[in-house]
Amino acid sequence: MGKGKFSSTKTYHDLPCAHRQGYHDGHCHFIHGYNREITFYFTCNELDENHFVVDFSKLKKLKAWLEHMFDHTMLINENDPEREFFEEMHRRELIDLRIMPNVGMEASSKYVFDYADKLVRDMTQNRCWVYKVETRENTKNSGIYELVDG
Repeated sequence: MGKGKFSSTKTYHDLPCAHRQGYHDGHCHFIHGYNREITFYFTCNELDENHFVVDFSKLKKLKAWLEHMFDHTMLINENDPEREFFEEMHRRELIDLRIMPNVGMEASSKYVFDYADKLVRDMTQNRCWVYKVETRENTKNSGIYELVDG
């Protein structure tokens, strides 16, 4: 029998934001909104003193960051052709702008993975880490980023 690992998940619901893919040749170039849902998959070789993979009560910083990034915000790609216009709308307080490398679900999963994995590794002295993130834009579509070797 092989060696096993412990795993757990934490999902954050109701992160309403709008985004667009400025260079897409279809409907995705229009501003459209979703109530994002992000699920984190954690793993470890040994449980903590409370027998948890990760103590969810200690993820308040992650929740606050997710709300800052995705709660009533407008997301654009850093190379959006209308970036200056969006920045002007932000200055005029018409939108709460967040500029990301890419706002698609797959790239968003990688973006939040990088933040959460560092946070969790630091919090647990590398005992625990994130191995997968799934970002949903609706009940039909999601994008996933996961470690291949972790």
